[in-house]
Amino acid sequence: VQLVESGGDLVQPGGSLRLSCTASGSIFSINDMGWYRQAPGKERELVASITRGGSTYIEDSVKGRFTISRDNAKNTVYLQMNSLRPEDTAVYYCNAWIEDTSDHLVRVFLGQGTQVTVSS
Repeated sequence: VQLVESGGDLVQPGGSLRLSCTASGSIFSINDMGWYRQAPGKERELVASITRGGSTYIEDSVKGRFTISRDNAKNTVYLQMNSLRPEDTAVYYCNAWIEDTSDHLVRVFLGQGTQVTVSS
């Protein structure tokens, strides 16, 4: 199983970005999916998560600016980021709890990360 993120970029304050993360491999089903971020010198933090049924969690510092969504048919989770601020600069990682087709065990997977830089 592999998670591949895309969409990170350099953007000016107030701008928008949409991150995507697609899971591939021996997938039977995907449970919760989410986005973490890690800024230089800081611990990784959960930004947003979404259940298979669509229930969401948004961290307080990004509430009202970020939206998480998913397309179960495409095994993809999205993070729409609006009104970006310099403090949103970080490497963004997606994660997913995936049931493998081979043994039907549920494991958590983490993507390789995509850089988001907010700067003028």
